[in-house]
Amino acid sequence: MARKHEASTLAVDAAKDTTHADFRRADALSWREALITGDVTAVELSTMALTSAAAHMSLGAFIHLDPDASLARAEEIDAVRSLSLGSPSPRTASATEGHDGREPAALAFARRNPLAGLPIAFKDLLDVAGMPTTRGSEAVPHRVAHHDDPGVRRVHHAGGVSVGKTQVPEFGLPCYSENTISAPARNPLDPARTSGGSTGGGATAVAAGILPFAPGNDGGGSVRIPAAACGLVGLKPGRGRLPTDQQDSSVRNLGVSGPIARTAHDAALLFDVMAGHAFSVELGADGLSEGPAMRTVRTALQRAAGDGPPLSIAVDTRSPFSPDVDITLEEPAVEALEKGITAARDAGHRVSGAEGRPAKGGGTGRDTAQGPAGAAHVPGSDIWPPDYHRSFRTLWTSALADAPLSPDQESRVAPLTRHFIELSRARSAEETSAAIAHLQAYADVPERCLGGADVLMTPMLAFAPPEIGWFSSMEPEENYRQQCRFTPYSSVVNVLGLPAVNVPMHSDDRGLSWSVQLIGGRGTEESLLALAATLMRD
Repeated sequence: MARKHEASTLAVDAAKDTTHADFRRADALSWREALITGDVTAVELSTMALTSAAAHMSLGAFIHLDPDASLARAEEIDAVRSLSLGSPSPRTASATEGHDGREPAALAFARRNPLAGLPIAFKDLLDVAGMPTTRGSEAVPHRVAHHDDPGVRRVHHAGGVSVGKTQVPEFGLPCYSENTISAPARNPLDPARTSGGSTGGGATAVAAGILPFAPGNDGGGSVRIPAAACGLVGLKPGRGRLPTDQQDSSVRNLGVSGPIARTAHDAALLFDVMAGHAFSVELGADGLSEGPAMRTVRTALQRAAGDGPPLSIAVDTRSPFSPDVDITLEEPAVEALEKGITAARDAGHRVSGAEGRPAKGGGTGRDTAQGPAGAAHVPGSDIWPPDYHRSFRTLWTSALADAPLSPDQESRVAPLTRHFIELSRARSAEETSAAIAHLQAYADVPERCLGGADVLMTPMLAFAPPEIGWFSSMEPEENYRQQCRFTPYSSVVNVLGLPAVNVPMHSDDRGLSWSVQLIGGRGTEESLLALAATLMRD
C-alpha cells in the first residue's frame, strides 16, 4: 500500500505541474488509479499530454495534434465518471464504499473503463475519426477519417483519449520514422538519433513522457524496434491473437498490433485492452480490477526469485539474414544479452546455448555463432528459414506490385518506396509465389525455432540507432541492407507469427538503451510480459 500512496502522490503532483509536465514521474497504473480515485481528472491528464507535446515539439513525435477534440472527450469522461459515482465532483467520491453488497461504483467504472482518461495516440497509418490520415506520405490525399479503425475503436471504448497522430515513415515501410510531410521522430535518449520505426513517433512520445504508453503496429519489428531504440517495453503479439487484427493464417499477414510502454505491467494493461480481455471484479495490487495479462505480471513480480515455475530459455545470436548480410553486434548489444542471461538465471530459469554467444563486437554469421544447446535441428539446416534475406524481401514488397497509386503519385513517393515498387513489379508471379510458399512452410510449424525451449532469447538491435538522415542518405538498395543489419532478429518473428517482447537490459556510457528479445510459442503473450517484468525487476 505504501507504493500505491507514493505513486498516487507523484501522479497528482505531476498532473498539477504544467511547467515540467512529464508522465515518467509515475507509471500508467498509478495514473489510472489517481484518475479513478478522483485525485486527478481526465482533463488534467489530457492537458498534461498536450502541454508536454508542445514542450517537446522538436522531437517530432506527432504529425497531428487535436487539443479541442481530446479535451472535449476528456470532459465527457470526467462527467460520466462523476455521474457513475453519484457525486457532482469526482474528487469527493469514494472509490471503496459499496452499498447493499454491490460492487463499489468507482471499481465498477474502472472495470468497464480500464483506460478511463489516459491520453494515448495512434500512429498515422490508422484511421482515427475526426483526424487526418497521412500514412506518412505526400503522395496520397490526407483525408479526415469518418470512422475509427477497429483497434482504435476498442481503445477508445475502454476510455483512452486520443490527443493526436504520431509520426511514421512512408506507408510504415522503413525502420526509421522520417518522411517529407513532417519533422522526423527523434530519440529522446539522443535527439540526433532516430527513434526507430515504424511506431517511432509513439515510442518518442512515451520515452519523452508525453504519453504514459502508446498502441503500435508491428509488421517486421515496428513495435519492438522503436521500443528498443528508446529504452521501452514493446510487445508484438502472435498472428491473429488480437481480435481486431487480420485473422488470416497466411504468411502474407505480417502485421499485428501491440503496446509500447515503460514497464511490462503498463504494457500488460494496454495489451489486455487491445486484446479485448475482460477486467475482473477481483482487485489487483492497486485496488482496481485487472485483466489476465496484468494479473500474470503482478503474480510474477510478487514471487521471490526462483519461486515460480522455471522456464527453459534458449539463447541464439544467429540472424536469419546471415550469411547474405554481414551481421555484427556492437559491444553494448552483447552486454545487454549477457545481462539478460544473468537475470534469467537469477530468476531460476534454465538457460542453454549461452556458451555460443560471440565475443563482444564479434560477428554473428552462421559460421561463427552456435545455436541453443539441445536444439533439434534438421541436418544441414538452421532454426531460421534458409535463403531468408531474398525470400523476405520478396514477401515484404510483394503487395506493392498492385499499389493503387497513379503515375503522378508514384513520382512523389520516397526513393526507397519507389525502389520497392519497382522490385515487386520486376519479379515474375512464379518467383513471388515460390518465396512466399517457402516462408509459409516455416510459418506452419513456427515453434521449430525454439528448439524445444519455452523461450528463445536473442539480441534486438545490432548497433546503436543511427543519426537522423543516415538511412535515407543512401541509395535504396544499400538503405534496405543497412536496415536489415540494424534489425537482424525482428522480421522473422512476424513471418513465423509468434509473439515476442523487447526488454531493455542495459544502458551504455552514451545513455543509449540496449535490449534483448524474448520469443515465445503461440499464445504466450502474458507469460512473455511476466518474464520481461522479472528480468527488469532489478
